[in-house]
Order: sequence, then C-alpha cells, then structure tokens
Amino acid sequence: MKQIVCLVFVLLAQTTIILAQKAPENRVIVITTDGLRWQDVFKGMDTTLAKNKAYHHGDSLAIFTKFWDHDLATRRKKLMPFLWGELAQKGQIHGNRALGNRVDVANPHWFSYPGYSELLTGQVDTAVNSNEYKPNPNTNFFEYLNQLPAYKNQVVAFGAWDAFDRILNEKRAGFPVINGYDVYPNLHQDPQMKLISDMLSQSFRVFGDVESQDVFIHFQAMQYLKTKKPKAMYISYGETDEFAHEGAYQHYLQAVHHFDTWLKEIWDFVQTDPLYKGKTTILITTDHGRGDIIKDQWKSHGKKVQDSHEIWFAMLGAGVEPVGEVNQVAQIYQKDLIHRLAEKLHISFKSERKE
Repeated sequence: MKQIVCLVFVLLAQTTIILAQKAPENRVIVITTDGLRWQDVFKGMDTTLAKNKAYHHGDSLAIFTKFWDHDLATRRKKLMPFLWGELAQKGQIHGNRALGNRVDVANPHWFSYPGYSELLTGQVDTAVNSNEYKPNPNTNFFEYLNQLPAYKNQVVAFGAWDAFDRILNEKRAGFPVINGYDVYPNLHQDPQMKLISDMLSQSFRVFGDVESQDVFIHFQAMQYLKTKKPKAMYISYGETDEFAHEGAYQHYLQAVHHFDTWLKEIWDFVQTDPLYKGKTTILITTDHGRGDIIKDQWKSHGKKVQDSHEIWFAMLGAGVEPVGEVNQVAQIYQKDLIHRLAEKLHISFKSERKE
C-alpha cells in the first residue's frame, strides 16, 4: 500500500513539473466583437431585417447578393467563411440554441461594461452596473497573467471602445491597454505603428470620441503581435454594436464579415510564427446579445430586451478539441469562459476585489 501511495506522489510530482515547464510556452489571445448576435452567427443573414426598409437603407439587393442562400450552412458560411470553414474544422463553436446549446451572460444587466467585466474577471459583480462605471475593482485574467513571471511585461490589450482603460483597470493592472484614440508615444519608434496612430488621430470620428473604427485597432494589434510577440493579448472590436444601434443592418453584416476576415488573419499569423504555432489558445466571443424575438429590438440590448442575455463563443488552437459546432444540450455562462481558457494554459485564476 505504501508503495502505491509513493508511486501516486511521484506521478503527481512529475505531472506538476511537466505542467510548470509547459506553461511558460503557452500563449493566449482573447478576441471579442461587441454585441454580435448568436442568431447571425449560426443562421447567417436575417431576411426579415434585410427586407425592412428601415434597416437596409435602400441596399437590400446588395445584402442578398453577398450574404443570402437558401441553405443555412451555405448562408452562414457566406457571412463568416473562416468561422464556418477552418475554425469549424479545427476548433469549437458554442451557443446554437436551436440545438439546445445555451450560452448566456450571468450578470443581470445585459450590456457592455458588465459583460466585459464578467468575461474578463470570470465572475459577476452586480455593482458593476453602468458603462460609465469607475475603474474595475475586480482583478482580471490578463492582470493575473501579468503578475506571473512567465508572462510579466508580455501582456497587452487593444480595444476600439475607450472604456477598456476602466474595464481592465490599466493603472492597477500594469499592462498597456490601447483603446479608442489613445496615443502611446513609446510605440512610435516603430514607423508602421506611428503611421497607424497618425491615421487614427486624423480619421473621421464616426462614433464620436469614445470609440474608434475597428480597422485602426486591428492594424495596431496585428503590428504589435508581429513585432512585440506578446504572450497574452486581448483585442476588442466594436462596429457590430455601433451599426446595430444605428439600425444599419447592411453595415452590421459587413462588420461581421470584416471581423471574420480579421480572425483569419490572426489565425494565419499564429499558424506561421514558430513562437505561436502549436502553443496558442484563442477564445472568441461577445459581451452581450440583442433582440430577436421582437425583431425591432435587434438594435438594442439590456434588461428590457428579453433575449439580449444570449451569447455564443468559439475556441481554437492549443488544447482545444476539434469538435466543430457543439450540438450537446448544455448551459454555459459568460463567467465560465475565462476559466475554460485558463485550464488550457494550466493556470488557476480567481478574481479578487481591490477597492
């Protein structure tokens, strides 16, 4: 009996050593796009919205030409060819409620700051109840990584919305959170980064001063990824939510399509760079859903929109079983996702509240 116990301890010690050796090589990228409905992800374009004059803005023919097909599988792949092509073959896609696979936010508010906070801290703080909320008192996953020797000073975040300074509590977290129209002079040593920053600062502010166009955030993030090679990165796009609030369905669909294109670009880089290939786990999701039961509520979300707690997520890369579209009946919450990701990195994370 003693020999068996000793053998168990030896095996556990060996496993711990293996995981400790493996963890420093593991890399992680979390990617979100604001308010992208699960209905559009799993069903493709919505004909009811596309035919509505209030939403197609005189451009219904172009919408149907580019995104419509009678076959559901073909239709959704037209909208998101990478997601329903390579990602579906090599990763996982969760949240098709038609198959009983339910993914929901657990927070009671159903809008952006609480959603991002739930996702990135892995728990719900009901006091986080406003998009204007103060710097987040709850520690986040990337903040935790930045405290680990293997990830120290190898963490970065990019976001179109300027609230991420507060959501990720940049000052306390200690890693750069480059969001909205932020200017980071130390990055301008890279001529390409300076050019992107200059273009951003002089661009037309389509969404006002609080949110930049996604293209600038994407190019900044990609340049940083290629040159700085961070071990942990967060990227948040916002146009899906902005165009939905405007009721511009054709622009919303195009934003979804662009998002999918950028996912492919990120994945292609990960697959070709030796520092990332085979070592990187990617989580892709959203902060909240939006209306569908009442079609005119597709523009909105929040507690008064009954189905805007419904979300989706996908995973790809190291440690992710390639099962494609998950069709098992399940209930998963937004707060669970970062813990699933942490498991892939062999890391135990728990958020702490620090006022």
